[in-house]
Amino acid sequence: MKERKFKKRIVVKLGTNLLTKNNNQLDIKTIDILTNQISYLINNHQEILIVTSGAVTAGNQIFSSDNKVKMNNKKISFRQFLASIGQPELITAYKKSFHKHNINVAQILLTREDLQVRKRYLNFRNTVENLLSSNIIPIINENDVVAVDELRGSNFGDNDTLSAMVANAIDANLLILLGEVDGFYSTDPFNDSEAKIISQVSEITPEIESYAKDPHDEVGTGGMKSKIDAAKLSMNSGIIMIIASGYTTNILIRLVESEKIGTIFIPKVTRLEARKRWILSGKTKSTAKVIIDEGANIGIKTKGNSLLPAGIVDVKKIFKRGDIIEIIGLNNNTVGWGISNYDSNEVSKIKGNNSKNIEKILGHSYGEEVVHRNNMIVIEK
Repeated sequence: MKERKFKKRIVVKLGTNLLTKNNNQLDIKTIDILTNQISYLINNHQEILIVTSGAVTAGNQIFSSDNKVKMNNKKISFRQFLASIGQPELITAYKKSFHKHNINVAQILLTREDLQVRKRYLNFRNTVENLLSSNIIPIINENDVVAVDELRGSNFGDNDTLSAMVANAIDANLLILLGEVDGFYSTDPFNDSEAKIISQVSEITPEIESYAKDPHDEVGTGGMKSKIDAAKLSMNSGIIMIIASGYTTNILIRLVESEKIGTIFIPKVTRLEARKRWILSGKTKSTAKVIIDEGANIGIKTKGNSLLPAGIVDVKKIFKRGDIIEIIGLNNNTVGWGISNYDSNEVSKIKGNNSKNIEKILGHSYGEEVVHRNNMIVIEK
């Protein structure tokens, strides 16, 4: 097995049981321990995003202490009610903890659709890029008030699947799922003392799936089944995923420094190959086109540049922001494909202009690139 060496962009998912210690209130001590490690990694040039659970528990903590009204806690509407109360409490806990390290945080609430619709995906990605470039930690949770997947205990599953979708959307190098269990086991270690940890998984086989169980209690909503779903998505996206215990001393630092802890899921495809498939999946025969000059052509092919308005000479067909467009050279050769940050009408207005003039011309700006390099596939010739 190759030595684990992870750098740059990491998504850390923190599970409900880890953050609450099964006692129906936030475990501030554990949060502080984890933020200490994350702060250390950020100060050592890593980019960290947090996907967090715990809003419902935080809301229950407040509601149960301040209100004697009895409500049916099995109703989704009640859990949404608790999430709306608890989310400010949860983000405040992170804010106070990171403030000790002079690090600011930002709150992002997502639904599955936000990452599946390309236009919303662009908005999310651009926001995250700006936050990370400003050394601000994005703290992401499912928007439980309008989305009920996690509250039903399905699909997102304690934000496991959400974390894999986020990792794919922002081109993460690594996804770490931290809970109270120190890895993926052959059987439930809470019920079977003979359970054996599986240190490495390179393929999700029927046998591996048979090992995955639902949560052992009613606090978390994921269990190992949702983590296997997250692993499938992560591996298909070319992203390494690790399941480990958040209670292990300096777990995040040790994982980033390549120590073999927990269970590692190794993809068979590279991130580039997976991203190429994802972008090309939106390409059709009717894909709109932009024509670029030779300078932009060379910059994209040899320097890894994004496509800026200055390099565009013409626009063919109508397209919307978030659509896949084909990038064509002056000799009608295909340079590549990418997700457009602007619609065709806007590109027609800003083509040939310096990016600093975008806002002046349009009255708004989605960024200096028409197609960002990270949202582009270049044809190798």
